[in-house]
Amino acid sequence: MTSPAELCARAVAYWSRKVLNDDTYGDYQSMGLSNTQYEILRRVVAAARPVRQRQGTDVAQHLIDRQARADCAERYRDGASGKGPWQ
Repeated sequence: MTSPAELCARAVAYWSRKVLNDDTYGDYQSMGLSNTQYEILRRVVAAARPVRQRQGTDVAQHLIDRQARADCAERYRDGASGKGPWQ
């Protein structure tokens, strides 16, 4: 079974790449993210943008993966709050 932290990391990384490439944010609900996950996405993208400019897209995408995993692991360190991983 996939943990809530892993589900979060996958979703945040996926949408972070989209936002980084399109340079625009969508509505968090249309992305299927919780408000907290959307906040993580915004932090991840903010960190990835200058890295992409200085070091390229591949390095920025690796940073997205690492930071999404770390931030989601922190968010769900005590397990999922509420009724599911989208809280």
